[in-house]
Amino acid sequence: MRIALFGGTFDPVHLGHLAIASAAADKFRLDQVHFVPAQLPPHKTGKAITDFQHRFAMLALATADDPRFIPSLLEAGQDAPNYSIQTVRRLKSQLRKSDKLYFLIGMDAFRDIGIWRQPVELLAECDFIVVSRPGHSLAEAGAALPEELRPAEAALTGRESISLSSTTIHLLSDVSKKISSTQIRAAAHKSAKQLARYVPRLVAEYIKKERLYIEKSNSLHRAPREALASAKVVSFRGARIQER
Repeated sequence: MRIALFGGTFDPVHLGHLAIASAAADKFRLDQVHFVPAQLPPHKTGKAITDFQHRFAMLALATADDPRFIPSLLEAGQDAPNYSIQTVRRLKSQLRKSDKLYFLIGMDAFRDIGIWRQPVELLAECDFIVVSRPGHSLAEAGAALPEELRPAEAALTGRESISLSSTTIHLLSDVSKKISSTQIRAAAHKSAKQLARYVPRLVAEYIKKERLYIEKSNSLHRAPREALASAKVVSFRGARIQER
């Protein structure tokens, strides 16, 4: 099988995320895209994020219509920040040797790959699909690589991938459905119909029902460890959830 790991905070999952996953699945013939919400994102330590169970619930709703999309509990239950190399290795340990794993990531995030935890080792674990909006190029991905892996810019001319000894980095270009958290939070104060311009309809209805993204002081936006002890538990009936 050809599998992609698509990680993020997903606060909330929106139509831009789904457009990226769909474009990657089509172009690279992916059998599965695992949406992996981070329970404690390392880059957002100390920042208020919506409780994990709500973010996962919205992912389950958003991915229900596409059999290729899997909402994953891979990082659930973590009591310390989880790094990408740990998540990739955890998923790989559950796959068959014949499976092909890709790491699906946006160009904005990939630009910082050199300062991630163990970047050289991470890049050796799987291939990468870097999503680029119009105006960005493969040269940007090459320049972001750790210095010891960085190819000469001339070697990237006219190409759609970077082939290294340990990995291949593919460019997925022209995915331009850009949606901001500011737009979603503004629409959360309006109708579900207006909110559904940015998130799937079922997610919009869930946000309205649970009154997410309404008040900054809302208990649903407390620090994750504090909130997990008191927030209500979300249950799923008939949702397509894969817990590995």
